[in-house]
Amino acid sequence: MYDPKSPQAEEFISHEEIIATLEYARQNKSNAELIDSILAKAKLKKGLSHREAAVLLDCDLEEKNQEIYQLAEQLKKDIYGNRIVMFAPLYLSNYCVNGCVYCPYHLKNKHISRKKLSQEDIRREVTALQDMGHKRLAIEAGEHPTMNPIEYILESIETIYSVKHKNGSIRRVNVNIAATTVENYKKLKDAGIGTYILFQETYHKESYEKLHPTGPKHNYAYHTEAMDRAMQGGIDDVGLGVLFGLELYRYEFAALLMHGEHLEAAFGVGPHTISVPRIRHADDIDASSFDNGIDDDTFAKIVACIRIAVPYTGMIVSTRESQKCRERVLKLGISQISGGSRTSVGGYVEPEPEDEKSEQFDVSDRRTLDQVVLWLMQLGYIPSFCTACYREGRTGDRFMQLSKTGQIQNCCHPNALMTLKEYTEDYAAEETRQTGERLITEELRNVPNEKIRAIAMKNLTAIEQGQRDFRF
Repeated sequence: MYDPKSPQAEEFISHEEIIATLEYARQNKSNAELIDSILAKAKLKKGLSHREAAVLLDCDLEEKNQEIYQLAEQLKKDIYGNRIVMFAPLYLSNYCVNGCVYCPYHLKNKHISRKKLSQEDIRREVTALQDMGHKRLAIEAGEHPTMNPIEYILESIETIYSVKHKNGSIRRVNVNIAATTVENYKKLKDAGIGTYILFQETYHKESYEKLHPTGPKHNYAYHTEAMDRAMQGGIDDVGLGVLFGLELYRYEFAALLMHGEHLEAAFGVGPHTISVPRIRHADDIDASSFDNGIDDDTFAKIVACIRIAVPYTGMIVSTRESQKCRERVLKLGISQISGGSRTSVGGYVEPEPEDEKSEQFDVSDRRTLDQVVLWLMQLGYIPSFCTACYREGRTGDRFMQLSKTGQIQNCCHPNALMTLKEYTEDYAAEETRQTGERLITEELRNVPNEKIRAIAMKNLTAIEQGQRDFRF
């Protein structure tokens, strides 16, 4: 039985409900009157149900599809403005006991170089990331009870926060590690993490169990119910995601939205972010061997429909995607991207030798952070290194309320400009610095509150004089 409030994975992600949803979408993909009513509801910025969103995803009327893209673009502008949040992944260890068939970290892979960062290694990596200009990291580690226990993760978080190099500091650490216990989530919360991120990979239970034949991750229910335990542990900012290409994309799309609806129904707050990675080649993984890959057009429509369905949820696209693809989806809903990323363990200090590769997947966008920042500004976006909401307690339902009333604009827009100013002062190449200065001057006019604009201008001057870390 489908029950979005249920704590049981197979009840809030009901296979029968998903199949019924896909059939409903198939039957109505050319129903112009229904599609118009769904778009009218979406314009109210209160989101859509998984069934309504599935109809938009399946829509085969070209005129209506253009309306879908236009609405996604408008919602993105209305809620997020032109800000794009920047982050980088930091891989701590690729030791793993799972048998995931799509990931080169799987236990049976005997030729990938296995690595684990010491705390001194982490300090060196963090220093290198700070020298690039990063302020926000997402730490990643394989699941291994003895090599990567929770104590190692907690110690690593403490080390990351402790590193202060020149004007650099990591102000927020997001965590992407295996499903764990309520008690361990409490420890992560106490360690000061930002968002807890866990990709479902696939919501199709039968496929999930085949794709995870061995190891703790084989347990579908324990993995799928992880966000409930994170919420119970006090982490109210959680990030969902599926790995598109493993299962039929329509199935994953409906289930992903159902998971968000479950969190809203059970805890009063939906996901803080949704990630949309696609399977990529890796050490011993041939992405073409998976039958459910999606092309760029389908990927763009998925992004647009997620943006319409959950307008206040952040959306993340990584360097798995090419520059061209990232440029396309930025305007359709993406609000956060990585830049200058390395998916290897210890890849920021120096490149890995060819015979010691430890990458989790091949990176498509290999530009430096500075090149990405310049590119974003040339497209009219504000690269934001802001972490203020986490540190001011604007998380969970408090963040959502500020977003839904539009008050977040008086925080996020000036905070983005001030953190961009820090970047241009401390790290930017000359062309990037000049472009950033022009953009900051222009965008100051768009801060709606005159008092806040005046304070922002004062803080920008102080940043030029050497002060750092201002925030609303």
